[in-house]
Amino acid sequence: MGVAPPAYDPSAPENATTLPVGAPATVRGYVRELLRRHRKAFAALMAVNAIAVIASMAGPYLLGGLVDDLAAGEHDLPLERTAVLFAVALAVQAVFVWQVRLRGATLGERMLADLREDFLVRSVGLPPSVLERAGTGDLLSRITTDIDRLGEAMRQAVPQLSIGVVWVGLLLGALTVTAPPLALAVLLGLPVLLLGCRWYYRRAPSAYRAEAAGYASVAAALAETVDAGNTVEAHQLGKRRVALSERRIAEWTAWERYTQWLRTIIFPTVNLTNLLILGAVLILGGAFVLQGWIGVGQLTTGALLAQMLMEPVGMILRWYDEIQVAQVSLARLVGVREIEPDTGDSGLTPRGRDVRADRVRFGYHPDVDVLHDVTLRVKPGSRVALVGPSGAGKSTLGRLLAGIYGPRRGEVTLGGTALADMAAEQVRRHVALVNQEHHVFVGSLRDNLLLARTDATDAELWAALGAVDADAWARGLDEGLDSEIGSGGLTVTPAQAQQIALARLVLADPHTLVLDEATSLLDPRAARHLERSLAQVLEGRTVVAIAHRLHTAHDADVIAVVEDGRISELGSHDALVAAAGPYAALWRSWHG
Repeated sequence: MGVAPPAYDPSAPENATTLPVGAPATVRGYVRELLRRHRKAFAALMAVNAIAVIASMAGPYLLGGLVDDLAAGEHDLPLERTAVLFAVALAVQAVFVWQVRLRGATLGERMLADLREDFLVRSVGLPPSVLERAGTGDLLSRITTDIDRLGEAMRQAVPQLSIGVVWVGLLLGALTVTAPPLALAVLLGLPVLLLGCRWYYRRAPSAYRAEAAGYASVAAALAETVDAGNTVEAHQLGKRRVALSERRIAEWTAWERYTQWLRTIIFPTVNLTNLLILGAVLILGGAFVLQGWIGVGQLTTGALLAQMLMEPVGMILRWYDEIQVAQVSLARLVGVREIEPDTGDSGLTPRGRDVRADRVRFGYHPDVDVLHDVTLRVKPGSRVALVGPSGAGKSTLGRLLAGIYGPRRGEVTLGGTALADMAAEQVRRHVALVNQEHHVFVGSLRDNLLLARTDATDAELWAALGAVDADAWARGLDEGLDSEIGSGGLTVTPAQAQQIALARLVLADPHTLVLDEATSLLDPRAARHLERSLAQVLEGRTVVAIAHRLHTAHDADVIAVVEDGRISELGSHDALVAAAGPYAALWRSWHG
């Protein structure tokens, strides 16, 4: 028909995310699970809806009876009794319609709350490598935009769709009982409705998926640009990032226009179907009356019931259209269920504290390795620095040593136990990764620190803050540990957020640490002072530091120089400087 979908590949934005979109079977299974959880509330909703619909049929039946009496020549019509019955039925209908709306909204809110909680619980339980690769744009669009889209569906569409189905079934049953020939007239409008719906629903789901994925790509582009604002400005990438955002917005809005156009076809089709049904009932019903097959009262009742049928049919199609949009968002939210959970055995215990990487190969994309046959041993209590040019693989190797990723080939072990065979929660008890991305949660300073150890005392919290030189500004807060920080509270500087994260590290007390630019947001003097303070706290612990400032490497026991995904040099600072190799060249360029 007149408008074609956007020319670009609709799967492109969907493939841009690393979190999967749930298959139809997964979505259906989750919906069944939700309905089982709330089966009593759902059954009560259907019951009160049935009573409301039955009460609404009283008017057509009473009016049909009066018409039959008039046609039969009756002069003493029971108008008072009819009016009283109609008033009672109207009151019953009003009460139960109110109950339908109340119970429907309550059921929707409860299901929406379950969905939010299920997504959050499942997300935080995903393997760390999945969360690392997912990025902020896709995660944020799912927990915000997709939840918002589902909000209307859960509150209105699911209950209203169920109500509409019951409504149509009862009206068709009543029409069949009242005047069976008129029930056949309804079938005349079905071909138009079925053809229109078949055309629409063959195009709508994929279009809505592409629209949602396009919005996610827009959110990802904007989030990445904002997060890397300093880098964009330093490298004069502003025009390129604006062009990228405009292209993704154009792709998203193209799908938005296409889905709007689809609606301009289906809605007139529904209106045409309603006219055909009512017209067929009146025309065929009149012919049936002339033939004596039905009475005038039956025709009156049947016509009113057929007219009443239009509202639930329109309701079903309208809310089913909303369900199409919501189904895409639901598929994106329940897609995390298709990710294999952490299969490590949480009962495994390392038989020591030495960390080893043995002939490790790893890449973020199939057949493209970032690390090539890397072998490294980190002795317990030692400090190892990973240095090298940008893009050499230092951070990647650090994440493998921290158990965030598993190697494609080879093995990374802690105390002889492969990290890949241990549950993520078990790994975190022994090894912690601290990088430059720190989040301050909404709540008190105390709550932010207790995330690392829930049973820590106030004295231990202050000691942890003192260990990272944060106690001075923390004690200056009006309410101390009870001061609200984060969004809506006290705004902390990036350096203070980093100190809070490091204080959590002190409280968590892992025996092995992987530090990736952990002090990058502090000025060099403050960073140096903080590292000295941390050195006292971390004494006796194993530390793998990804060194972007060579003074960090200078203090290390062992320095590993990473170049092109391989360790090209290994040794102490003095030994590597004397060797006059790649590290010596880096050291000379650092000191001039």
